[in-house]
Amino acid sequence: MPDNPGMSSQDKMLSLLDAFSVEAPVWSADELAARFELPASTCYRYLKSLHQAGLLARVGSGSYVVGPRVLALDRISRLSDPVYSVGSPVVAALSRRTGYSALLSVLYSDSVMCVQQVATDDAPPGLFGRGQQRPLVAGASANVILAHLPVHQLRSVFSKQHERIVAAGLGPEWETLRAQLAAIRQQGYSFTAGEYRAGIAGLAAPLFNKDGEVLGSIALATSTRSTQLPGFKALAQALMKAAAEISRGIAASANVVDLPARALG
Repeated sequence: MPDNPGMSSQDKMLSLLDAFSVEAPVWSADELAARFELPASTCYRYLKSLHQAGLLARVGSGSYVVGPRVLALDRISRLSDPVYSVGSPVVAALSRRTGYSALLSVLYSDSVMCVQQVATDDAPPGLFGRGQQRPLVAGASANVILAHLPVHQLRSVFSKQHERIVAAGLGPEWETLRAQLAAIRQQGYSFTAGEYRAGIAGLAAPLFNKDGEVLGSIALATSTRSTQLPGFKALAQALMKAAAEISRGIAASANVVDLPARALG
C-alpha cells in the first residue's frame, strides 16, 4: 500500500489488519512493512499498539496473528446483532425443513456481510460464510437488500458501483435499475443463478427493523446444477414467511441495536 497522505496514522495502523485472512493468517513485522511500504520503525510501533489492544497476538519468530480481542468483539456482535440473535434459530429451522443451506446477511456500509451460515452436507463450494463481505450488487442476498434501499442511497450505489450493476444485468440506466428493483420488491424475494459466484443459485427475502427499514436478508442456496431448481424456487413463500418471522422478532426485541447501515458508498 503506497503512502497515502490523506490517511491518518491511526488509519494506516488499522489498515495492517486488512492483511490477515484465512489464506494468510500469519504475518511477520518485516512482511507487513514491505506490503504496506512502511518504515520498519513505524510498522513496529503500529504492531505494538495493535498487540497491546489485543487486536493482534504474537506467535513464534516475531510473527503475528489475529488477537483475542477480536473474539471478544465477535461475542458482543453475536449477542447484540438482532439479525443474528433473532434470526439464527429461524434460519436453522428453515434449513432443516427445506434441506438447503441457509444464510443470514446484513447491510454493512456499501457491502453485504454474512452473519450466519447453516450449511448442508451438499452445500455448493464457495458458499458465503460468517464474516465474509461481498459487494452490494449481484446475487440474491444483495439484490433483495438493494431493492429496499431509500432512493438517495440507491443513487449513491448506482453512481459508485455502476460497472457492477451493469455486469449483474440490472441495467445500464437509472430507470432500468429502478424497474428491476421494483419487480423484486413487488414479488417479495430475489432469485439468481450464478450471478455473483458461478455454480451457486440463491433465493433471498429482506429483513426489516421496526420502522420498516431494511437490515439485511435471509437466503437459501443450492447448486445451479441441481435437478431440483424448480422446487427450490418454489420455496419462496416459505422463505418470505421466515423473513417476516425474523422481522417481527427484531421489532419485538428489547436492548438490541436495529438501525440499518446508512453510510453507503
